[in-house]
Amino acid sequence: MDQGDTFRPAGRYAPSPSGDLHLGNLRTAVLAWLFARTTGRSFFIRMEDLDRTAVGADRRQLADLTALGMDWDPPVVYQSTRLATYQSVIDGLRDRGCTFECFCTRREILEAPSAPHAPQGAYPGTCRDLTDAERAERRATGRPPAIRLRTDAELFSVSDLLHGSYAGVVDDFVIQRNDGTPAYNLAVVVDDAAQGVDQVVRGDDLLSSAPRQAYLASLLGHTPPTYAHVPMVLNPDHVRLSKRDGAVTIADLAEREVTAAQVLSHIAQSLWLADRGEVVDIAMLSERFRPDALPREPWILMADECE
Repeated sequence: MDQGDTFRPAGRYAPSPSGDLHLGNLRTAVLAWLFARTTGRSFFIRMEDLDRTAVGADRRQLADLTALGMDWDPPVVYQSTRLATYQSVIDGLRDRGCTFECFCTRREILEAPSAPHAPQGAYPGTCRDLTDAERAERRATGRPPAIRLRTDAELFSVSDLLHGSYAGVVDDFVIQRNDGTPAYNLAVVVDDAAQGVDQVVRGDDLLSSAPRQAYLASLLGHTPPTYAHVPMVLNPDHVRLSKRDGAVTIADLAEREVTAAQVLSHIAQSLWLADRGEVVDIAMLSERFRPDALPREPWILMADECE
């Protein structure tokens, strides 16, 4: 997998196997597939399983994507199998003097004074320039340190197909948690580069994290991908969709005699790629897909809308 430069350009979908995919996840997956396949790219599935997972969730997720007509290029990659690769990258950054140990708690970071114009929660630099004696004192408390990237840019810009040029804050972000687990912002960059992913399609709630990841990609010698942060699916209260909102997974809807084909049709309607009640398949959506014609506002999913 670690020969991204030999692969043709690619897109990907990277779910967390913590449960079944809901309509918001499925809609983003369809969009990621359409963006990739209509531009001649490979399309990969990556399981981001470094955090909490549910037994069998990965298999059900793949089955749901197949039921919608999606295909992908093998193999399905599991991040949990790539720990040695992430550690090698972290060690390399440390050897270059690009990291430092951080002993701060989340509460301490939130309560610390931050730089002007920095978003709430941005790292204030507390442990960036500790002396050897100060680090030893903090280690003596027994709290293991996280590893942060020592950045030298306050802002970094990315190119987004829906949002245009987007500049965001790049603080000294965590690349390895204090339990030794590689952080998302590191793993996703390493994996995208390894698979030749040059197009990242995901929910627009992740737009603010793109500058950090693009900065790290550049630091590692990779060309940052082009992004497409797509609108999310929200419940009637305009809150991010979740399992608590009722029948929002393919399995839930199947119990109410809603087929996967009908689910795809509802997703297509929300993307202005099908008329109300029209039956479509993924190939038809490929023919109709125009990124510049996609809705820019979230899909507000009303109760029982897909039934």
